[in-house]
Amino acid sequence: MSTWGGPVDVTLTNGRVVTPSGVLEQGWVSVRDGRIVAVGEGVAPEGPTTDVSGCTIVPGFVDIHCHGGGGDAFTSSDPLKVRKAASAHRRHGTTTLLASLVSRPVPELADQVSALAELVQEGVVAGIHLEGPFLSAARCGAHDPAILCPPEQTAVTKLLDAGKGTVRMITIAPELEGAVAAVRQLVDNNVIAAIGHTDATEAQVRPAVDAGASVATHLFNGMRPLHHREPGPIGALLDDERVTVELICDLVHLHPTAVRLAAHHAGLKRTVLITDAIAAAGVGDGVYDVGGLEVRVVDGVPTLAGGAALAGSTLTMDMAFRNAVNACGLSLVEAAYATATRGAELLGLDTGKLQPGCAADLVVLDAELKPRDVMVRGEWVKE
Repeated sequence: MSTWGGPVDVTLTNGRVVTPSGVLEQGWVSVRDGRIVAVGEGVAPEGPTTDVSGCTIVPGFVDIHCHGGGGDAFTSSDPLKVRKAASAHRRHGTTTLLASLVSRPVPELADQVSALAELVQEGVVAGIHLEGPFLSAARCGAHDPAILCPPEQTAVTKLLDAGKGTVRMITIAPELEGAVAAVRQLVDNNVIAAIGHTDATEAQVRPAVDAGASVATHLFNGMRPLHHREPGPIGALLDDERVTVELICDLVHLHPTAVRLAAHHAGLKRTVLITDAIAAAGVGDGVYDVGGLEVRVVDGVPTLAGGAALAGSTLTMDMAFRNAVNACGLSLVEAAYATATRGAELLGLDTGKLQPGCAADLVVLDAELKPRDVMVRGEWVKE
């Protein structure tokens, strides 16, 4: 997807506008010089306008956990393939995303980080998320257990150095040796420490959160199950006001009731919907490679070949938004916050909200809540 004619100065009128404080049923959004300058209801200000009657305007989606799409993965050393993957998600309204990498040996992972860092600096992706290799073999999911290792300081330092400030989040199993020290190391380097792929007890989770871990990597999935006598990581993370919980809202990883319960308990400020998408997103069924493991996608559901373990998703953020509203019972405001606002807040970005002063990243959804138009920094995009 490419820009279409450069930044525009325009007011989108007569649409339903979803703001952090509520829905404007007959609203308008004014864009100037790549930023939102005004939002209102009723009669739009004078100047160039585009009528979006019958549509819903939401902030551009922010996906903080995505491995690829359009047939390509972010593990590729070919920048054209990385751009293609990012573009595939942009077509579905994702204006900001983190490129997630799966577990590989630390030297190989450092090379992948180094290659991606240049594309982060260009703005193709907003940063890098390392989902491994500091994970529990007991809850490895689609990560090669032979590669997993404890988060030793030298290994963490090597990965951060390779990223030159572009690594924004790393997932760690808190029960591993050195995990709490690693969390402190990440926080000291302004990197989000996330907890995931863990078989930890509640007691093992608490010290990591106290040390600064602030995100639950795809809550429920890749974790010791919730039990009424041992809440484990799910209970500890969901009930801690310091932790934002990721939810894969594809209706495969989580039942709609689980999404609703978690989102309503965590609230707006602690809920973020993600895709955990692999290269198959936007492409279809087939055989794919995920971190050196063979993954088969059948009817849109990726699983490890020869097993039943889920291996990411084929989800896009617009689908996550629709699922949240239509299947999980979230309001438009809740869904917009979870698909855009909270992710932007976590990353400290000036996007994710339809309010004056924010970057003009937005999606015009049709009557079925499917993307009709996408704007990035005030520029319409096209394939």
